[in-house]
Amino acid sequence: MNWNYWIRHFHRWLSIVFTATVIANFVAMGLGEPPGWVVYSPLLPLFLLLFTGLYMFVLPYATKWVSARSVSGKA
Repeated sequence: MNWNYWIRHFHRWLSIVFTATVIANFVAMGLGEPPGWVVYSPLLPLFLLLFTGLYMFVLPYATKWVSARSVSGKA
């Protein structure tokens, strides 16, 4: 298996964790003033989602750039 598979798999599960932390945040706010760790708990999954999402976004462009560069180097 390659890195792309693991990044996509990690991104999918991370989105579930992020959604659960946001739901828990709203539930805690409905019950009163939540502690700081509950309020800031969605930030770590959000930043990890940002990095994995940017990786998956740039990947097709990077592969085209590398393949075009290797073709021009062979000619």
